[in-house]
Amino acid sequence: MGKSKLPQDRALDLLADVGDGLRRKLPDKAVQWIETGAALGALRAGAKVAGGVVRRNPLLVGAAVAGAGLLWYAARQGAGDAGRRSPPGARAAARRSGAGRLRRLSPG
Repeated sequence: MGKSKLPQDRALDLLADVGDGLRRKLPDKAVQWIETGAALGALRAGAKVAGGVVRRNPLLVGAAVAGAGLLWYAARQGAGDAGRRSPPGARAAARRSGAGRLRRLSPG
């Protein structure tokens, strides 16, 4: 499939070769700066999209924030109850032994 490759495939191969060559020639610090710049660019683009969504759908965002707050509250309550609850098998053992039942005192 040497010459019958699509032009897009050849272009991608060429770009990959150029990128590899640049990575080998540039010092590590420069590559780190380029990666950081790319990450900041992606973060900025994501922030723009998020801002647009908030502007167009404020009710949806409010509902999402309220739902996240309720989940946090439920998790917090569950963590607090875990210390006060009895161990998992304690109730079944108490039922089998008859603990906690009122017994009639027989006369005499």
